[in-house]
Amino acid sequence: MTLDSPLNSLGFAKPPAETRVVVAMSGGVDSSVVAAQLAEEGYDVVGVTLQLYDHGAALAKKGACCAGRDIHDARRVAEEMGFPHYVLDYENTFREAVMDEFADSYLAGATPVPCIRCNERVKFKDLLQTAKDLDADCMATGHYIQRMMGPQRAELHAAADASKDQSYFLFSTTQEQLDYLRFPLGHLKSKEETRALAAKYGLSVADKPDSQDICFVPNGDYAAVIEKLRPGAAEPGDIVDVNGTVLGAHNGVIHYTIGQRRGLGIGGLADPLYVVRLDVDARQVIVGPREMLATRRVPLREINWIGDGNLMDKGEREIAVRVRSTRPPTDAILRPISATEAEVELVNAEQGVSPGQACVFYDPDSTRVLGGGWIWRGA
Repeated sequence: MTLDSPLNSLGFAKPPAETRVVVAMSGGVDSSVVAAQLAEEGYDVVGVTLQLYDHGAALAKKGACCAGRDIHDARRVAEEMGFPHYVLDYENTFREAVMDEFADSYLAGATPVPCIRCNERVKFKDLLQTAKDLDADCMATGHYIQRMMGPQRAELHAAADASKDQSYFLFSTTQEQLDYLRFPLGHLKSKEETRALAAKYGLSVADKPDSQDICFVPNGDYAAVIEKLRPGAAEPGDIVDVNGTVLGAHNGVIHYTIGQRRGLGIGGLADPLYVVRLDVDARQVIVGPREMLATRRVPLREINWIGDGNLMDKGEREIAVRVRSTRPPTDAILRPISATEAEVELVNAEQGVSPGQACVFYDPDSTRVLGGGWIWRGA
């Protein structure tokens, strides 16, 4: 191959057949389409699926990634498309890197986002290293996010389909990881396009429903999982107002999240009350009026910066941020404190901002993701 050879679709100056790509396969339609598409284009595809938690329990649960059924589905796609597929047992790694912190964060009154930690500590760390060990040129995933080549380096951008965009969950991707990763679905305009491709390739998962829950939390019942991981964690206590007046009782702080209104069991009041704070040490759920949820100043730590230069270069700057995955980016001012700490001031107050969640940075004038950090205490 000469230096002026055209780049293939993954950005390498050699034929697809000479380009090895490891595809992280969850067994769902997205990663299956990525693997099938690359195989059809002639790439040297290797499919890898991670077994992340107890296989016996996984077999009994539908609709979650990396369960027993999903491992079977990923293997079947590999057989259909004719490329090798491996299952790696990451159960211990996943528990230590993701599940334990999830439980401990909830017990500390935070609202963790384990999918981010899984991408950061398992998929884009250990699995990515496995891909390199297999002499792969890159690793591809089915995430809805775009990798674009900018004037200086590879950049991370939000997906073309805003309703499927997963940039909130991938803010901790480092520049080194981004250089190695590929996201072939990020440019698609809708999930229907993905399913149409699955049907085109004749994949058995073409009509498989999307996963809705966190993979190790059946039916969204966080408390049950935490009690299993940390027996005796659900200690009862009082529901109090901001003045300390006892309004009711609860059977464990782990059953509540900041901003929650339903299920408090303190009906009959003139105005609705919301969870505004959790005091783990006192075993108290503090409730107050909706306006008490409004937050403008958001303290951050563990910041990952993938914009140009470094975080401290320009000092204070205008950016756009997301403080939850379901909201569009909103205008804010970023004030760096150190290379890994900052305060974000929201131009318009957001409600229900909670420690343990992520605050993701965006270029206000484009779709570029600049990184983000973890919200670590009430403002």
